[in-house]
Amino acid sequence: MAYSENYRPIYVLQILYNHSDEDHPITISEILSFLLDDYGIKSNRQTIKKDIDNIIAAGIDVDFYRSSQNQYRFIDRNLDLAELKVIIDAVAAAKFIPKTKSETLINKLSKYGGPFASKTLKRSVEVENRIKHGSGKVFLTVDTIHNAINGKRKISFKYCTYDDEKGRVLRNNGEGYIFSPYKLVWNGDYYYMVGHSDKYDDIVSFRIDRIDDVPTVLEEEAVPAPDGFDINEYVSTMFRMFDDDRKTVELLCKDGTMSAIVDQFGENIKPYDTDGDTFKVKVLTATSHIFYSWIFGFDGKVEILAPKEAKKDYADMIKRAAEKQNI
Repeated sequence: MAYSENYRPIYVLQILYNHSDEDHPITISEILSFLLDDYGIKSNRQTIKKDIDNIIAAGIDVDFYRSSQNQYRFIDRNLDLAELKVIIDAVAAAKFIPKTKSETLINKLSKYGGPFASKTLKRSVEVENRIKHGSGKVFLTVDTIHNAINGKRKISFKYCTYDDEKGRVLRNNGEGYIFSPYKLVWNGDYYYMVGHSDKYDDIVSFRIDRIDDVPTVLEEEAVPAPDGFDINEYVSTMFRMFDDDRKTVELLCKDGTMSAIVDQFGENIKPYDTDGDTFKVKVLTATSHIFYSWIFGFDGKVEILAPKEAKKDYADMIKRAAEKQNI
């Protein structure tokens, strides 16, 4: 590729971006060497200094300090290292992103840290043994759903589960679901879309990685969200995104369980009847077997007080489980 002298200031900026950061400045002599080696352009110190002065005057965050030779460094990376580490680890941990896509994204994100930090960022994350689901189509699926949300259009898609031999099986007898997407939600390591289902005539959620192929955006207008619909309330009450009837449940909790209660239901819960040993809370939640298994995991430290039907359903589930174990 032939490089033009006319674009020299852009090449100088590229050199600063690729070869310097806050902790690794470079000199004009080094810039001249990179310019010759990478772009085949010979220049001189005065010209390069003027180029850098113009780059700084244009508002690009490059600074310098005086020494035996002036040293320059590219500062503004948009995201600092702490922010990048959090984002990269989230990408690595997300189960809905396939391993190969995780590695590609991590490589791209690491470059925002600069030429030196990027190597450290990539080395600090290990995705090899993390559980991953989904296919490479997940990004096309997400993009399609975003387009439907922005255009207020329905989508059509087929949805999968697994059979006993771990084969993917189409739900709904292989028929497509017609759906009005409202929001995309990341919850519990998985990505979900929340919206109105024509089949159920209700607001439900579907896991993105279980969608069989990229959805089709339809010409039909989406069903509007109900007045006052609050996505945050929906997510907090659909226990681990498992759709079921929502009820207000009163819990009796022993001391030491508050952190787990807050983790699950948020900081807005209001404990009452606290006596130092126990406290009570009322939570709005989907009373599914997922919720009951969560209660069971406290080994008696959390009890259901009301409503009666929830207490009965929980007791029945425990009884069935015990019978299966021949207890």
